Amino acid sequence: MLLTQRVLHVCESTVGGVGVFIRDLALDQVHRGATVAVAVPGGGPLLDDLLAGGVRVFPWDARPEPGPSLPRELVRLTRIIDAFGPEVIHLHSSKAGLVGRLLVRGRRPTIMQPHSWSFFAKTGRVRDAALLWERVGSRLADVVLCVSEDERRLGGVEGVRAEFRVLPNGVDLASFTRPAPGDRGAARLRLGLGDEPLAVCLGRLHRQKNQAALLDVWPDVRAAVPGARLALIGDGPDRRDLAAREVEGVELVGQIDDPRSWLAAASLVVQPSRWEGMSLSVLEAMAAARSVVVTDVPGMREVVVDGAGAVVAPEQPAELLAAVVRRLGDVDLGDAEGRTGRAWVEAHHDRRVQFDGIAALYDELERRRK
Repeated sequence: MLLTQRVLHVCESTVGGVGVFIRDLALDQVHRGATVAVAVPGGGPLLDDLLAGGVRVFPWDARPEPGPSLPRELVRLTRIIDAFGPEVIHLHSSKAGLVGRLLVRGRRPTIMQPHSWSFFAKTGRVRDAALLWERVGSRLADVVLCVSEDERRLGGVEGVRAEFRVLPNGVDLASFTRPAPGDRGAARLRLGLGDEPLAVCLGRLHRQKNQAALLDVWPDVRAAVPGARLALIGDGPDRRDLAAREVEGVELVGQIDDPRSWLAAASLVVQPSRWEGMSLSVLEAMAAARSVVVTDVPGMREVVVDGAGAVVAPEQPAELLAAVVRRLGDVDLGDAEGRTGRAWVEAHHDRRVQFDGIAALYDELERRRK
C-alpha cells in the first residue's frame, strides 16, 4: 500500500526494540512513498540507518521521566512540528506520548503507541500519576495503537478509554529463515563457542528485562546441566551490577547490531521480563526456530503458545530454573519447540502485515479529516 503523507515519529529513546521498530517502520514508509521524519535523541547507529534510508532526523533530547525538562521538550517539539509540517504524528512510548499529546491536542491526526504502558514500570504515587495521565491523555489521540491484545485489554481494565487498535508486533521473516542442519554448529564456530548447552538472553540490561533473575539461578542450572553457559546480549544501566556478580558460566556480550548468529548458536532463548508490550527479541528467537522460556507478563502468553517453550510465573526462581534446565538438557525437545514457534510466527507475526495495517490506519485518519 502506497503512502503519500508527511509522517513524523517521536520517541524519547532509540534503545532496544522500540528503536529498531521505529527505524524499520520509518524505512518501510519511505519505500511506500511517504515523506518521513523522526524526532529522537541524537547519536547511535540507528540514526545512521535512518539518514541513509532517506528519513529526516530531528534531534529531540527528551528525558524518559517527566520533570523540569518538560517545558524545554515542548518548545523543541513545537519547532520540529512547525519546521516539518507533518500530516500524521506517531508518538512512541510514554514521554513522547506525554509531550506530543499535550502539544498537538488533536489538531493533527495523532497515533499514540505505548509499547507497554508506562504505569507498569512504576509504583506508588508515580504509578498513580502515570495512570491518571494515560486516562486523560488517551482523549488527545485519534487512536491508541497496541502491539498485543493484552496491552489493549489491560489499558481498558485500568480505565484508559480510547479508540484502540491492535496490530501485533512482527518480524522480517526473510531475515530469519528456517535453520538448516549444521547451522547451530556453524554459528558457534563463527562465535568461537564450543558445543556446551547455551542459553541466550537478548535485551537491554535493565530491571524491566530482569537479567538478574537468571544470574540468581545460574549456579543451580550448571549443577543440573554441567557446562551450561548464559550469554547476555545487550547493554544498559544494569551492566555494571550484573558484571560485578561474576557468576560462573555467564558472559556479558554487550550490544551487537545483528543477533542472528547468537540465535542460531543458542540451545534456548530466555527472557524473564517484569513487563512487556510484545517482545521483539522473543519473536526473533521464535522466527529463528529456537525454544523460548519467558515470564507470564502482558504480551508473552499470546506469543509463546503451547509447544513453543515455557511461560513461567514472574519472580518465581524455582519455575524459571526448572524450565531452563529441562530444555538445556533435552536438545530434541528444544528443537521441536523451536519448529512450533517458527510456524506460529510465520502465521501470526509477519512484519509486513503489521506495517500494512499501520499504512491503512494512516490512510483512514487522513480520510476522516477531509
